[in-house]
Amino acid sequence: MNNYFQDKTVIVTGASKGVGAATARIFANARANLVIVARNPAALKAISDELQVKTRVMPVAMDVSNYSECENLISRSIIEFSSIHFLINNAGCHKRGLVEDVDPIDHGEMIDVNLKAPIILSRMVIPHMRKSGGGAIINVSSLAGRTPVPGSASYSASKSGLRAFTYSLASELKDSQIKLGVISPGPINTGFIMSNIDAVSDITFSQPISTPNKVAKEILKLCVNKRQEKSIPMISGFLTTITYLFPRFSSFLQPLLEAKGRRVKEKLKIRNKNISL
Repeated sequence: MNNYFQDKTVIVTGASKGVGAATARIFANARANLVIVARNPAALKAISDELQVKTRVMPVAMDVSNYSECENLISRSIIEFSSIHFLINNAGCHKRGLVEDVDPIDHGEMIDVNLKAPIILSRMVIPHMRKSGGGAIINVSSLAGRTPVPGSASYSASKSGLRAFTYSLASELKDSQIKLGVISPGPINTGFIMSNIDAVSDITFSQPISTPNKVAKEILKLCVNKRQEKSIPMISGFLTTITYLFPRFSSFLQPLLEAKGRRVKEKLKIRNKNISL
């Protein structure tokens, strides 16, 4: 499968760390042309320097929620590589807390980064993907977009909206050669949740924790297989389906999952404390 991506152009947002960096590495190993996007220029340069020994890489330090910067990104990608085949909408923003405790500006930023940016970038790349003979748009959602998560209302809403957008756009493009996919991971062992464990909802830690590399591998597979959505891990995807189909069961299950999550969280805090000693 790796030969399939050779010399094809892939845009990866949120590529300086975590799942984005792992995804960039996997595509670099497949010899794809890479456009890697992140806000932090220094972190972006570091991953770019690492990958340039394997393939052609163009780093673009930018804010994906800025419309004009998105336009510039697409223009630069075409100038550098002449075509765009894959877009991985991975950049994410999460400001945890109860709705009334989170700053209104932060609510808006989550919607801008997690939902508005993928919509805008998808719209911008479609004409270029048509000219290139097809490709894929993979949106990185979350299990939080499949079931409500306390303390993550706007984040859940943005990821749920991203999932709905994926399915709607897939229907619009069903007669094209452009594949739409959405990946919905549970907790991932990155700074996104591990850097401030206490702020993360207990229920999050009730699910198995994935590695960035595992999620990245599934993103690459989703680019070429026939699946529309991949939940990670599979059992967690099944649980989220049950909870939104049967809300009463969700009410019964939630306290049990939260209790399990609290136990896992305490173990992680103890482990992290011992590592820092």
